[in-house]
Amino acid sequence: MACFIQAAYLLELDRQENRSEEDALAPKWWLPFKYKLVQTLLDERDGSIFGAVIEWDRSAALADFILLRPSGAPRVVVALRGTLLKSLTIRRDLEDDLRFLAWESLKGSVRFKVAFDNLKSLANKYGSSNVCIAGHSLGAGFALQVGKALAKEGIYVEAHLFNPPSVSLAMSLRSIGEKAAFAWKRVAAMLPSGGETQAVTDKQNKGSIATLKKWVPHLYVNNSDYVCCYYTDPTQTGEANSSSSCCSKENVAPINGPNVGAKVFVLSKGNQKFLEAHRLEQWWADDLELQSVINHSKLISRQLKSLYQLPPPQQAPEKQR
Repeated sequence: MACFIQAAYLLELDRQENRSEEDALAPKWWLPFKYKLVQTLLDERDGSIFGAVIEWDRSAALADFILLRPSGAPRVVVALRGTLLKSLTIRRDLEDDLRFLAWESLKGSVRFKVAFDNLKSLANKYGSSNVCIAGHSLGAGFALQVGKALAKEGIYVEAHLFNPPSVSLAMSLRSIGEKAAFAWKRVAAMLPSGGETQAVTDKQNKGSIATLKKWVPHLYVNNSDYVCCYYTDPTQTGEANSSSSCCSKENVAPINGPNVGAKVFVLSKGNQKFLEAHRLEQWWADDLELQSVINHSKLISRQLKSLYQLPPPQQAPEKQR
């Protein structure tokens, strides 16, 4: 998946450098896996390539006597790149970066609609179990929100998110409101009958919510990357002014239970510089060692909260007299 995302980066760089098919760099990242490029995803604001649709190439596989697609390999992958600090792309890329930082939402971007429409079309064509979406950095932010939007419609596609953004101003402001609400709940619990009623409601909601969760994205997080490390902390909510202690290995112990929000793979190599910890290349390195955890952090719960909300209770129609 990381290699396919690298291909998405290189497709845009090939375009900017005016490379021909003979000297293009991007194909080298899908051809060894017996996949082929079927479509590029374009940003209409500047004409840049921000993603690629890569499909299993049965003819190429048969030419190498590979009769069947490997188990677990998707039929088609939508790969989304992150920010490219180049003169032709930096404006629109940073515009979407700031959109997430300010609002914690990318739905207002043209890239969201293009990615969503293509992924939904592919899921309808091939079946959701044969389709995957993957992204790095900003692309992982899009992949998370596009996958979540599809899940709300009952379409569950596999998602692989590398260094997904976790810090936003909106999240920090919301956290302040949550802390105030928590303080009020503590006071309300001391009032007559308040605590008992709330306990029953929470118990009922937990039991019902557990049956609703079906979409589990895969997150790949480096503990030294301050962009994504907050996903590994059960207590932090991703405030921009939070302590760097959220990136320590001790805070990513698995949390068991039925309410699993996401599957998190953590890479920890001690103190690394940000650019090294955020790079895509680390995810296909030969010495890659990941700690696999099922994380139930508050940040993951917040990101996927809309998927777990119970539908409003339906009232039984009144009987006609």
